[in-house]
Amino acid sequence: MMGERAENRVVLRIAGSEREHFLHGLVTNDLGSPDDGLTYAALLTPQGKYLADFFLLNRGDDILLDVHADIAQALAQRLMMYKLRADVVIEDSGLPVARGLGAPPQGAWPDPRHPSLGWRAYGVEGDAPRIDWDAIRVAACIPETGIELIPDDTYILEAGFDRLAGVDHRKGCYVGQEVTARMKHKTELRKGLVTVTVAGSAPAGTAIVDADGRAVGTLYTQANGRGIAHLRYDRAKDGMVADTAKLSWNGEKPV
Repeated sequence: MMGERAENRVVLRIAGSEREHFLHGLVTNDLGSPDDGLTYAALLTPQGKYLADFFLLNRGDDILLDVHADIAQALAQRLMMYKLRADVVIEDSGLPVARGLGAPPQGAWPDPRHPSLGWRAYGVEGDAPRIDWDAIRVAACIPETGIELIPDDTYILEAGFDRLAGVDHRKGCYVGQEVTARMKHKTELRKGLVTVTVAGSAPAGTAIVDADGRAVGTLYTQANGRGIAHLRYDRAKDGMVADTAKLSWNGEKPV
């Protein structure tokens, strides 16, 4: 199966003798070996806030970095800033990305975030898009770059990076690690992304308020009468609305 074309993706190539050491000190996850397949990870600000999320594929002599096109240039510039004099090359690989559902074909890798997200392959053109990925994301509460994942705003643990295999709490230092570790070990998360039931619709990013008009959170992607919302758990009660859409949450957090 050829799969469908993954639009709006850029694949950077990270090469040079210090590439693994360089990335290891920056990103939220361990790179893994060439046999481990795709790694999902993020780059954070020193204050622990999200800057970019991406897939890494360690090919042995280089590392591919698959990132949303809207943030690819900013990410490349940030990586160049950190590179200094390290023996690291950062360039656009020019490789297309394909993705699909079902068993990964030869040369493809399972998406590490969730089984429902299928597989990804590099250097494959793919057919025209036809899969409703938003519906799949909403059902499994999977955040998307630039929608639920907002640069300089999102905290990755509130976005579910633990369950998405996007952070390794044992790997040691990386940019923003102190804040992330403190949120993991010293506090109980009081807000985060959940899947809610939606009657009606509202633009992604619409504020959610309770029956008394108090701020509860934000509604994002919606599909098939459900949506991904960032909620304050203690305020998420009956009577929530986002514009004209009525919302309800059963109290379950995604696992």
